[in-house]
Amino acid sequence: MRVISGIYKGRNLKGFTIEGTRPTMARVKESVFAMLQNEIQGKKVLDLFAGSGALGIEALSNGAMSCLFVDNNKIACDTLKENTKGMKQVSILKADFLTYLKNTKEQFDLIFLDPPYNKNLLVPAVTLIEERNLLRKNGLLFCEYEKEEFTSTFSLWKEKKYGSTYIRIYKNNH
Repeated sequence: MRVISGIYKGRNLKGFTIEGTRPTMARVKESVFAMLQNEIQGKKVLDLFAGSGALGIEALSNGAMSCLFVDNNKIACDTLKENTKGMKQVSILKADFLTYLKNTKEQFDLIFLDPPYNKNLLVPAVTLIEERNLLRKNGLLFCEYEKEEFTSTFSLWKEKKYGSTYIRIYKNNH
């Protein structure tokens, strides 16, 4: 895995193998960041279910102001520390996503949700983000999933399918 664009372009990212996880495919990441290119500069980002941090690191590489990486797995957090070494405005939190979302008071401009597939984690995450007003006005919520059905009170901004992977990006117009 590598960073595909921006100031960290070409930087190798370490991965890991944990059951139920998989990295975002390079072609998906490339397409997503082409869609988001004008929406990242100076933004405060949350990479929930961060894993190796590929999405948040790509956002930082393309001008995001800061990124908070949240994952509940020690191996993922250790990998995140290695992958973000030398980067500024990075915070890594080892926490369960529900605990974090229920307790944070922070708001973000861009939130990445790429939970392990087939665990039904997207619905509770989206619900808490909406209920707790964690996405700033005009902020974007990125959701990557396989089969999980969900709805959002945010407006659907972009939607794409890559094989069995679905991407939806919502915008908070409230």
